[in-house]
Amino acid sequence: MQKKAETGEKKIFRRTIATNHRARHDYFIEDTVEAGLVLMGSEVKSLRTKAVSFADCYARIYEEECWLIGLQLQLYDKTSVQLPEPDRRRKLLLARREIEKLRAQTEQKGRTIVPLELYFKGSWAKVLLGVGRGKDHGDKRDTSKKADAQRQIARTLRNLRK
Repeated sequence: MQKKAETGEKKIFRRTIATNHRARHDYFIEDTVEAGLVLMGSEVKSLRTKAVSFADCYARIYEEECWLIGLQLQLYDKTSVQLPEPDRRRKLLLARREIEKLRAQTEQKGRTIVPLELYFKGSWAKVLLGVGRGKDHGDKRDTSKKADAQRQIARTLRNLRK
């Protein structure tokens, strides 16, 4: 039996900062991709305190670069120098082929790039992006009916086990 250290495997620490529940409610997520996030020093400290909001947040591709627009990061209260704007555009770190793949998917009508989750992977801030197709009102009702049915099934199974 080999230990993990001998096989060269490392366990990467992953800590979720925030999840965008609204994205899965408003969009059918067709594809996901992980991207790095370019931040200033005090913004990292704000993320560690989980002072973040996904309201009206989306990603766009401009001139071969991907940008996260509308992510609200509160200012870290102990910062006195290099005060970044709370809702500035933040560059996303993606490989060129990933950017081209996202560009091709979003050129189709009704597709957009939405952030699904923000987390630390090791010491790096990462964002999970999803290519989503918007839901209409009927689709949202169908999704909520399915979720209610799954909850009811789980509740019934729990009660049967007791």
